[in-house]
Amino acid sequence: MASTGIDHHSSPLAQNLAYHGEKENRQFDSEKHEEARIGEHDFDARSASVKISYDSTHRQLRPRHIQLIGIGGTIGTALYVQIGRGLMNGGPGSLFLAFTIWCTFILAVTNCMNEMVTYLPISSPFIRFAGRYVDEAFGVAAGYNFFVFEAALVPFEIVACNVIIQYWSDVVPVGGIIAICIVLYGIINVFAVKWYGESEFWLALGKVLLIVGLIIFTFITMLGGNPLHDRFGFRYWKNPGSFTELYYEGSLGRFLGFLQCLIQASFTIAGPDYVSMAAGEAENPRKVMPKAFNGVFYRLTAFFVLGSLCVGILVPYNDKELVAAFKEGKPGAAASPYVVAMNRLQINTLPHIVNAMVLASAFSAGNSYVYCASRSLFGLALEGKAPRILTKCTKSGVPIYCVAVVLAIALLSFLQVSNNAAVVLNWFVSLVTASQLINFSVMSFTFIKWKKACDAQGFDRNELPHTSFWQPFSAWYGLIGCFIMTFVGGYTVFLKDAWDVPTFLFSYLMCGVFPVIFVGWKLLKRTKWLKPHEVNLRPIEVEEIEEYTRNYVERPPKTRFHGYLDKIFSS
Repeated sequence: MASTGIDHHSSPLAQNLAYHGEKENRQFDSEKHEEARIGEHDFDARSASVKISYDSTHRQLRPRHIQLIGIGGTIGTALYVQIGRGLMNGGPGSLFLAFTIWCTFILAVTNCMNEMVTYLPISSPFIRFAGRYVDEAFGVAAGYNFFVFEAALVPFEIVACNVIIQYWSDVVPVGGIIAICIVLYGIINVFAVKWYGESEFWLALGKVLLIVGLIIFTFITMLGGNPLHDRFGFRYWKNPGSFTELYYEGSLGRFLGFLQCLIQASFTIAGPDYVSMAAGEAENPRKVMPKAFNGVFYRLTAFFVLGSLCVGILVPYNDKELVAAFKEGKPGAAASPYVVAMNRLQINTLPHIVNAMVLASAFSAGNSYVYCASRSLFGLALEGKAPRILTKCTKSGVPIYCVAVVLAIALLSFLQVSNNAAVVLNWFVSLVTASQLINFSVMSFTFIKWKKACDAQGFDRNELPHTSFWQPFSAWYGLIGCFIMTFVGGYTVFLKDAWDVPTFLFSYLMCGVFPVIFVGWKLLKRTKWLKPHEVNLRPIEVEEIEEYTRNYVERPPKTRFHGYLDKIFSS
């Protein structure tokens, strides 16, 4: 991607914003702030498309940090709450199959990113690779799409918080809860951003422990370890059944139920984008990143596949409370299928604890997305791809106008005031799903162009630090699957008597915005679609990372506890 002439080494503004200023860099060596770095990954001043050389980053993220970034950034409301909608639409069999199948597409995308990022571990890699290996305009469109993806998750999490809170009471007006969330996000991101990193490390670890606990809970209760002493096992797979019909009767209805579960899986399962974003700060990335990509993929696969299996074991797809939460948005209905299961088994207290933990997870996720989206937009502004005014920052290094833009987008959550909460939640799911699938399509297509450039220039990929397998079939598999699903997501509006303008717009908005940005930037800047022999396969960053790797000396863990964490997350 072409440089914009911004000197990130000499600019006080850029220095101040990258990593929240030199103050945090000086404090990093303390044990407390070493763990805090988990949240301060690449969604900061270098996010989106910012061209910064290797020297401007601090490679301090250990394997456990990278993996918790990928896991913590993916596990959240979708796995704890929204997965219940998939169960209701398709049944336990469709849900399990869909999640298992979609993991193969995520493996294909992860496989592509693993090779490129390990070779050139820079900040915001998949966005910058799109500009370097395909077309600068392609990278700009990818940058804006990623910003929309992150920004749209903010109102999604706010609406999710409302749905979760309604389990206890609907006394507080919907608009009041939304306003409180937005104000708190503003305060935290403007005045308390220095605590962001430390809190995100422990919250990510908490999310992992929660889903592990829920999987264990499923195993115990299905074997009779519950107040009712009911050894129910796979009962709900037989009655009411493994597959349910959706919209139509018969085989077509069961297929549409499965398709809805596959759409749900494409929204829920992610990983390679979050892991790759941390590459610019990974310690010894040529060794760490391949393990991080593989580790995150297999751990997430276990969590999501087992999670989809657990939900189908615990709750029948026609459960009245589940239907009340997702179809009717009734107050008092538990949106999380795990909480529904606990209520069915007459377990006291625990449903409130789990619901509170899910609420905390949703709120913290929304706060994280405000941070990530604002830094993505700031990165675009620094490189001249967004209005210059967005580069203005506070004395503490917070891009105040970028935060304001993201919070303005969060006002979309007020749609819930005049609409069913479950409907609004589904709108944001559609928007986020489309953006995420475009991200994955960009990654796969960029790899195809990268491989063509390597072949054309006689660049032996077998000599790379990590070579991906089954190429280019893996890349084409990921591209075709993600590209098709991008357009399938909103298919329901084309069914008979099902046309709905908001659903159509939220489902296909980014399908129109992405090419508009691409064509607009290409015409405005007259960028060039790069031919294979024109791609620069050995930019200056390659020499820098090779020198870093030669001179790398491994840091011993600070404490024995840190050493245990390193062993757990380094395998």
